[in-house]
Amino acid sequence: MSPSDLSPSDLSPSGRAPSPIEVARVALLGGGVIGQSWTALFLAAGKSVTLFDPDPAAEKRVRRAVQAAWPALIELGLATRAEPEGELLVCADARTAVADAQFVQESVPERIDLKHRLYAEIEPALAEGAIVASSASGLTLTELQAGWERPDRFVLGHPFNPPHLIPLVEVMGNERTGAGVVERTRGFYESVGKVTIEVKREVPGHVANRLQAALWREVIHLVNEGVASVDDIDTAISSGPGLRWAAWGPTTLFHLGAGEGGLAAFCERYADSFNRWWDDLGHPRLDEATAARLVDGLAAAGSGDLDALAAQRDAMIVAAIVAAGRVKGAPPSPA
Repeated sequence: MSPSDLSPSDLSPSGRAPSPIEVARVALLGGGVIGQSWTALFLAAGKSVTLFDPDPAAEKRVRRAVQAAWPALIELGLATRAEPEGELLVCADARTAVADAQFVQESVPERIDLKHRLYAEIEPALAEGAIVASSASGLTLTELQAGWERPDRFVLGHPFNPPHLIPLVEVMGNERTGAGVVERTRGFYESVGKVTIEVKREVPGHVANRLQAALWREVIHLVNEGVASVDDIDTAISSGPGLRWAAWGPTTLFHLGAGEGGLAAFCERYADSFNRWWDDLGHPRLDEATAARLVDGLAAAGSGDLDALAAQRDAMIVAAIVAAGRVKGAPPSPA
């Protein structure tokens, strides 16, 4: 959605909402792993950022994270300067952080009581027309809305970790969300380089996390049944379908997999096979014994230092985005 697509009917009851191009200041609530990543992305987009986190060490941690993320943001076309143009101001309280922001991204820990207290604190201080989005992955929009007097400006804006690299954001509103708020939220995210989808019906875990959970459930089942090691199952994904999934989703890939006839031919050809596999899928529980089995399996594979693994992961994500021609501002790939 571009700024020119906005019309008077898109405005919230509280007043005129800024178009994506007019959002100059973003407030971030929470400076943990997700908040740090959001900070880097919004600064790369030229926004000024006010951040609230009660931890006195948060400012040092966030600034260090932004500095570490900057080279990747430049490579992806998300940052165009050698250093942030906008300011990063760390505030002592949440009300001050949101006071002049046109968009607020909340990423505090997933405790419903904590989030509700925070919403009650910031709601009277919000700027006219400001939108508030929650990064929550395990809580539902309905649960979160209970912390608001007027939830019309509040939406779900769930990223995938790390948000400054992974383009996806899942956006959701419902019947209590103001007219045009979901569309404006998607427009803002897309203006800073994100790819959005709309979650149209509330389910635990939204969309992408449910897909991850379904796959991991079968990974755990295969480990528990002794079919393969943790390392070999991870390799089966990263050196197999994971490479294809970086290009397109499974339905499109199966459409291609049948050759002439496409998805209709694929369904006809492989229905019996998939029905048999689905009937045989496991239903494990992530209990203490299972968790220990997974941890031991990962250790046996020599998983190594977490910081080194994270750096390797980020470098591979950047390389994949670049290889796919999805760098912001790059010309579209030839058909």
